[in-house]
Amino acid sequence: MALQARALVTSKWLAEAVQVQRKMRILDTSWYLPKLRRNAKSEFKQKHIPGAAFFDIDQCCDKTSPLDHMLPSETGFSDYVGDLGIENDTHVVVYDCSEFGEFAAPRVWWMFRVFGHSSVSLLNGGFRNWELEGRPVGHQSKRPAPTEYKATLNRSWVKTYEDMLDNLDTKRFQVVDARPSGRFRGLDPEPRDNTEPGHIPGSINIPFHSLLSPTGHFLPKDKLQDLFVRAGVDPSRPMCVLCGSAVTACHVALAAHECGHQEVSVYDGSWSEWYTRAVPEHVISEGRGKHV
Repeated sequence: MALQARALVTSKWLAEAVQVQRKMRILDTSWYLPKLRRNAKSEFKQKHIPGAAFFDIDQCCDKTSPLDHMLPSETGFSDYVGDLGIENDTHVVVYDCSEFGEFAAPRVWWMFRVFGHSSVSLLNGGFRNWELEGRPVGHQSKRPAPTEYKATLNRSWVKTYEDMLDNLDTKRFQVVDARPSGRFRGLDPEPRDNTEPGHIPGSINIPFHSLLSPTGHFLPKDKLQDLFVRAGVDPSRPMCVLCGSAVTACHVALAAHECGHQEVSVYDGSWSEWYTRAVPEHVISEGRGKHV
């Protein structure tokens, strides 16, 4: 059984750990919105942290879903992760190459945790800071030897559309939306076609980038706690996080984990699903119809 690992690790720690840790796998988990026209896999082939493998959230997903990169089955995750040479006691370190410092990596950090793998860490500051600090960069990759992996999904950490709909009345958990405030309020367009901006009634907005410093690192614990308090989050109550497609929602999940929140789940369908399925009165927008 893998041991609990620190959620955030530094470039210095990682550079030293790869020299001494026997069972470690570094994963480049870069992913970009299609409109950015960046090919994460091609960029990985050009440069990456030495020894890293590429983790593709559009491949490790439920391919029967009409929604983007929804969680795969336990078997699907087990097979994908096993093919990357990862075992249940491997320490996994994830990062991405976003200019934000981290964009998709928190999603993969959460994926490992929701499938029962607690020995997973995120490189704080991402590849952007790894390079700025003059750390070594690799240009060739070797596919690791496949191994066996056994995933066990923690279903309590995943919310469905039905759960979110029921919560409008029961208010069993707080809902936190990680999208930028313009999209949350309904004033700025969504990056996906056929989806208008807005938010779920009663939800709280904590834009994912507000959790990061200008250097692309997660804010210190005390500042994260202050941010949650100012936003109106009650640390004693369960929380569910979402965004456009449950990627940057995991920034909030990781920040909440750092602050000691014990009951944090992710709405995997997120706004992409809610907007498609919800009745008009369950879509709150200051600019309704503006972006059609």
